[in-house]
Amino acid sequence: MSAYPYLAHWKEEISRSPNAIYMTLADALALSIRKGDLREGDRLPPQRTIADYLGTNLTTVTRAFTEARRRGLIDATVGRGTFVRVGAGESHWRHTGPAVVDLTMNLPPIPQDPPLQRVIQSDITAILKQQDLNSLMSYRVTGGTQEERQLGAKWIAPVIGQRRTDEILVSPGAQSALAAIVSTHTQPGDVIVTDRIAYPGIRTIAAQFDLILVGVDSDMEGMMPDQLDRVCAEHHPRLLYCIPTIHNPTTATMSLQRRKDILKVAQRHHLHIAEDDPYSLLMDNPLPALAALDHSRVSYVATLAKTLSPGLRMAYVALPNADMTRRVTAAIRAIALTNAGLLSALTARWMQTGQAHAILHAIQKELRLRQSIARRVLGEGHCMDPDGPHVWLKLPDWWGSADFVAYARRRGLALVPSTVFTISGEPPQRARIALGSAPDAASLEESLHGVLSVLQHKRSPGFADIV
Repeated sequence: MSAYPYLAHWKEEISRSPNAIYMTLADALALSIRKGDLREGDRLPPQRTIADYLGTNLTTVTRAFTEARRRGLIDATVGRGTFVRVGAGESHWRHTGPAVVDLTMNLPPIPQDPPLQRVIQSDITAILKQQDLNSLMSYRVTGGTQEERQLGAKWIAPVIGQRRTDEILVSPGAQSALAAIVSTHTQPGDVIVTDRIAYPGIRTIAAQFDLILVGVDSDMEGMMPDQLDRVCAEHHPRLLYCIPTIHNPTTATMSLQRRKDILKVAQRHHLHIAEDDPYSLLMDNPLPALAALDHSRVSYVATLAKTLSPGLRMAYVALPNADMTRRVTAAIRAIALTNAGLLSALTARWMQTGQAHAILHAIQKELRLRQSIARRVLGEGHCMDPDGPHVWLKLPDWWGSADFVAYARRRGLALVPSTVFTISGEPPQRARIALGSAPDAASLEESLHGVLSVLQHKRSPGFADIV
């Protein structure tokens, strides 16, 4: 084993880390690259050799390699082996310096009409005049007050229908709500099934709670029921996580029939569903959520981060019954305790006065404009939704996702590679463009022309600097 001295370091890291072995192994590999123990182009030992040396199983090493590939650290080629990527020592795709526009963050555009800054200033002044400061700046009741839950139920009613207040929670953001739901339904080592190309937030939750993610293939309508049925029969998952409307990143929206077919599979396998719904209210006539079609099986989360602003730190949660509401409330209390009082008061005021709908309509209008600009500049063939906040960019044959994003970053454009979203298998030749984070439509259009230029550039095999 002297040919691979870094393996001893990996074994030591695993022995002292409390985290999941596969994540520790991916972290140790990254550290070996940063330290220079592994260099660009180096070939890694076979996975079975690594597993034998570390005293772990082959599946764990495979998961670690999948995670390392997601981070852009390694490449694998059938018949040749696994190699350290060119430029793996750098964080290529993240926005770490000046860029024309950071197109990585899926934010709603800040509306100009109504002018959001003046609205916030005016409403905060009114709140401070009308409400007790001690109450606003103190700890809140976990899950929201009765009034806040009623406002939340009304906000999401167009998608899930009427709900009892004891089935609604207010959570400090969608991620804490999803973590609470997942922790309520699973134990370490359980399987969660999701799309093979999935929102990275579920990866973070799975790693934190030592859960196994299994990906399901999708088509233009999202997750395929027959593939879900096969995965459920093979892996016996405890939970299904999905985004049925304007999926992040693929933009796929399940038809009504597809939603019913997915629910039939879930019913057959006694599978609970965590439905993440950031985008339905961006549509004028959204399809009913899974939670509207099967009240008893679905825990539903609707963040305000994509429809109003992430600065509110607010999500509404609809649960199957009062008992599940109590259990998820306890989990939220353990994870995030409670919402911020001043932000809760601002959100409630917007809901009561109709300001929330005015802001939502302005965001809808701006996103539709930005989608039309993206279609005009980038052309057809990419995955887009006219109401959505992002584009799932299709790359030409000569570009791999990580290399494309790394090259775009050197041209002053920050995008997200498909490796970040890939649960299993080969990452597609895609990259995600977030349209909402550009300050205005003109700067977005300028940046998209830059993306088009990178798309059309036929790179040489090694574009990284060589000295």
